[in-house]
Amino acid sequence: FLDIAAFWASKAIYNMDRERYEMHGVVGPDEYHTSYPDTEKQGLDNNAYTNVMVSWLLNKIIHLYNNFSVEELEDIRDKTGIDENEIEQWKAIRDKLYLEFNEDNILAQFSGYFDLKELDWEHYRQKYKNIRRMDRILKAENDSPDNYKIAKQADTLMLFFTLSPKQIKKITQQMGYDIGDTYEFLEKNYNYYIRRTSHGSTLSYVVHAKILKYIRNGKSDRFEWFNKALKSDIFDTQGGTTPEGIHTGVMAGTIEIIVESFAGLELFKDHF
Repeated sequence: FLDIAAFWASKAIYNMDRERYEMHGVVGPDEYHTSYPDTEKQGLDNNAYTNVMVSWLLNKIIHLYNNFSVEELEDIRDKTGIDENEIEQWKAIRDKLYLEFNEDNILAQFSGYFDLKELDWEHYRQKYKNIRRMDRILKAENDSPDNYKIAKQADTLMLFFTLSPKQIKKITQQMGYDIGDTYEFLEKNYNYYIRRTSHGSTLSYVVHAKILKYIRNGKSDRFEWFNKALKSDIFDTQGGTTPEGIHTGVMAGTIEIIVESFAGLELFKDHF
């Protein structure tokens, strides 16, 4: 856990103009975006999911560190070389990682996301019918998903799959951002990103099904995504996901939806 924290802290770059830390050269959960348009530089800057989760990670390790005994701390320092100066640096990174929002309080998937072009979804639906793998379609047309506001699966919204709304509220507040009412923030961001997601992965159904439990009037859509996730494994609806076996990710995901979303069992609830 300490090594993971040390790795991410080593990637943090301080931007003096913004007076915030940034993470460069990252690929988020989306997988469609691996670089910026018309550049040879690989990776993206300030993927929102990554930055929030790094802040969560550093907060968790600092909390644990502060609860060790003197003897345990000495043992940890001997084994890892991590000292108080490094912990203080982690606190600064935790509180000052950069996030980007637009005027409508939409959290940018990464820095510069809002500068990308919109995709004509209806055109591609009429032309290809099945557009789940928009990356392959665009590359076949000598284009790239890096140019558009599209996603293979949940990226920014993955935050609400991994953490509870109140956890996200506390973490973003600690980072110095006010997202307002967390449930309204989620619903607004859900409505924005769902229109720009092709669901090229069957796991996309799992993520969206689970987070809909936090959204008003999301019950019918939740069952729809849940059923799609079940069928993707049972009937291999994406043609190649499970031709010779099973998709344990989807299977585990659908069980998680039953347990946490339908039955309402929360393992972590709102603990920060």
